[in-house]
Amino acid sequence: MLRTIRAFFRLFQIARVLARNDALALVEELGILRPIVHTARILSGQRRPGRTGQKLARACTDLGPSFIKLGQFISTRADLVGDTMAQDLAELQDHLPPFETDTALAIIESELGDSIDNLYAHFDREPRSAASIAQVHMATTTDGREVAVKVLRPGIQRAFDRDLSLMRWAAQIAERAGPRLRRLKPTQLVELFAEQVRLEMDLSLEAAAAHELAENFRGDPTYNVPEVDWQRTGARVFTGSVITGIRIDDREALIAAGHDLDAVLERAAAVFFKQVFRDGFFHGDQHPGNMFIDPAGNIVAVDFGIMGRLDKFTRYFLADMLLALLDRDYHKLAQVFVRSGYLPDPEAGGTTSLSVFAQALRAICEPVFGRPLAEISFARLLGQMFRLSESFQMEVQPQLLLLQKNMMMAEGVSRKLNPNLNTWQLAEPLIEDWMREHRGPEARIRDAAQQWWRVTSRLPDTLERVERVVGEVEEGGLRLNPDQNGGNGASTWLKLAVGLSAGAFALAAFALGVSVG
Repeated sequence: MLRTIRAFFRLFQIARVLARNDALALVEELGILRPIVHTARILSGQRRPGRTGQKLARACTDLGPSFIKLGQFISTRADLVGDTMAQDLAELQDHLPPFETDTALAIIESELGDSIDNLYAHFDREPRSAASIAQVHMATTTDGREVAVKVLRPGIQRAFDRDLSLMRWAAQIAERAGPRLRRLKPTQLVELFAEQVRLEMDLSLEAAAAHELAENFRGDPTYNVPEVDWQRTGARVFTGSVITGIRIDDREALIAAGHDLDAVLERAAAVFFKQVFRDGFFHGDQHPGNMFIDPAGNIVAVDFGIMGRLDKFTRYFLADMLLALLDRDYHKLAQVFVRSGYLPDPEAGGTTSLSVFAQALRAICEPVFGRPLAEISFARLLGQMFRLSESFQMEVQPQLLLLQKNMMMAEGVSRKLNPNLNTWQLAEPLIEDWMREHRGPEARIRDAAQQWWRVTSRLPDTLERVERVVGEVEEGGLRLNPDQNGGNGASTWLKLAVGLSAGAFALAAFALGVSVG
């Protein structure tokens, strides 16, 4: 009972903050929790300027860490909330007042099991920055290295658990009471959000992501991440080397420092390509506040709490989709969606006609291709394709939506630095080389040869086992037909089965050779 009362009190607090920011419109439209919303509206009675997404972003800031992160998470779902709201929420600033430095020191000592004096020769008591999950202090290690120390906020896990329980409860109510909300899959969204938050609140996982990213770019000076100090890193503390540079979107400062803006964009596009296509592991929060340009013109990144992974199958899907898109072959593009499993196959019981889906793709893409190349947003185009899910029952991976959000960020930076340049033009040669290597005729022959080798490499073991069984049958050790007195009949039948198997194997090999040729 007490738990229910607390939940309703928290809901009323949330409704009041939404009302104060005039951000109740979305909740009212969905028609859920009407009594609480109506009461909060009466007590507030305010109307404020701005779009719904802007009002919601202000309300999330007032509601604290859980809702700041929720707003940022929703910004990745333009397929559900639309481009405008997603863009408004993507600009949600993750800045909060810092917590006490003594508390930070106590957390460090508890997590690392040693005193501050033994860990750091100097520890700056004034935080460099403070966000919803953690705050950062500058320090010097006992061996003289300059480091940045990220410390998890005290009580943050408990606060998130409380709000997540409330979000799960509200999502269940919404799915029952608001039929229009079922399309948004609120329960599934809350669980995805909970998983993301869980990963972000373990700083050792962030350190592991930074280390993996650094390994992927070892020997490539164009992209750098802080070096992890594992001795001073744990679940609640992440110590890494200090990075310096100019924010990637600070055009005036970059020019004043003598940087070639087109060269900066070219490196940024190449880095993005390498993370997505080459490695299948990309920084999932590449907003300008996390990306800097060092004095040599190289890119340095921070904050690895959100990372994206794309398996080889998904990367092939993206490559094939891009090829069909650039050729403006919409039937082939529709086939790519079917072949990759994102659209139910009409020949296997799917309700969508391939030609109808191709027509829908044409309606989306052709207006875009009619514009100057510098004005084309491939991120927005990708998002529009994903939003066909409502009409065509498509299932889209969250990682693809995260990728699309980061593409939007990259395009925003590109247009700020040089509005006449399309950043994807710069990566086009790299993508073409990658597709030729992985999706061209040579790649298909190589894949077929590898498959053939895997099959033939197992053949000697298979034949050895067959010979052993035949020997046992001939010696009477195995009787396939209990009505027969001798082993000859069984041996004959088994040899016939072996012959048929060998014939089938040869036929499969021949078919494979034909398909490769």
